[in-house]
Amino acid sequence: MDTVKYVLTENQMPKAWYNIQADLPEALPPVLNPGTGKPITPDELLPLFPLALIEQEVSQQRWIEIPDAVRSIYCQWRPTPLYRARRLEQALDTPAKIYYKYEGVSPSGSHKPNTAVAQAYYNKQAGVKKLTTETGAGQWGSSLAFAGALFG
Repeated sequence: MDTVKYVLTENQMPKAWYNIQADLPEALPPVLNPGTGKPITPDELLPLFPLALIEQEVSQQRWIEIPDAVRSIYCQWRPTPLYRARRLEQALDTPAKIYYKYEGVSPSGSHKPNTAVAQAYYNKQAGVKKLTTETGAGQWGSSLAFAGALFG
């Protein structure tokens, strides 16, 4: 039988995030300031995001190190299995290999804590005392509440 599920051990978890910008054929267009229509500057983003997150957003480095504090929290639910969707490949009659990850085992039941934990970590490092979400659907709020509780 062909392998359907691939599982890493905690020791095999990535130590860095992959940044696709390093491998794009050309740079992405700059984010525009909605008020001026001009490229937004890091100074304009500082009231919203810690400098470490802004630097990651504009980075051209292929790999960005995941802080140990974040990796240790990820171990509560990661690594999650990678599945090969063989039946979908057959149904589509495609030579492509299709994979997906199941993120439902996280504390909030979605992929959102993967981002929320890192954001809470970097905000804590920058001295931010409060975080808020811009959506009200629940998963993001639950994820941010979980992450905020972890970092006080």
